[in-house]
Amino acid sequence: MPSKPLRIGTRKSKLALWQAQKVQELLAQQHLESILVPIESEGDQNLKQPLYELGIQGIFTKTLDSALLNDTIDLAVHSLKDVPTQLAQGIELTAVLKRGDHRDIIVLKNVDSPLPETGKIATSSLRRQAQWLRKYPQYRCENLRGNVQTRLTKLDQSDWQGALFAQVGLARLDLLNDRPYQVLDWMLPAPAQGAIGVCTRQDDRELQTALGSISCAQTTACVRAERAVLRGLKAGCSAPVGALATVDQNLLNLSAGLYSLDGTQAIEIECTGDSEQAEKLGLSLAEEILHTGGEALLQKIRN
Repeated sequence: MPSKPLRIGTRKSKLALWQAQKVQELLAQQHLESILVPIESEGDQNLKQPLYELGIQGIFTKTLDSALLNDTIDLAVHSLKDVPTQLAQGIELTAVLKRGDHRDIIVLKNVDSPLPETGKIATSSLRRQAQWLRKYPQYRCENLRGNVQTRLTKLDQSDWQGALFAQVGLARLDLLNDRPYQVLDWMLPAPAQGAIGVCTRQDDRELQTALGSISCAQTTACVRAERAVLRGLKAGCSAPVGALATVDQNLLNLSAGLYSLDGTQAIEIECTGDSEQAEKLGLSLAEEILHTGGEALLQKIRN
């Protein structure tokens, strides 16, 4: 390894910095010195449009990809659910840290009363919106953008009943300690939700070998299957697709769903197989979704 510190590229949000610092701590345990290089992403610059309207694959990763390819940084740390399944040429996903909590939650506006039968909730995710409306069709969904602190502030100043989040992001920043919330066990998460990914240049073999020590094999198998579903459907990170894989010994169980935007249609399928065949399982399940009405549903969503 080079004598100078490794340059870790990260977005500037508090959550992104937390993730980068986690990687930095793990590298330090391997006696590898590093520094953080915060970079603002396109997704952080435009906080008004819904993510799906921006129509850009890798909106949170493109600037870090450029920094990697330009040798401004040595590795890039991402929330893996934001990383496109088709990586930029010359870049590879080298390490996946042990996964945090994969579940979604609703942070409630009012702790003293249960959710009414009808109302408004906020989210930036079409996947969360679709699954929420499937269970609560009388609700209206509002767009919610910004980092987690900004979104919580918007919730406090709104007339919404609650807002939907990934539990892991708020927990990592200790933002749930005095907040009323409910865990949505019934909601399929985004592929790779809760996982932190580390990308490097493909030709940096020495660094890739070093990063192998911080990667979790079980999490890697799970996210490979989940991301393969997304790739097989040819759907982007913002599509209303959920997927979750778990591993018991060498057996991988994979659940995935494709949803209409209003929640009235859902194609949900499960399969089980050898964890060594994680990617193949994900692609096979995606093909089954497509052949069970998914092709027409995806076309409807794109239109």
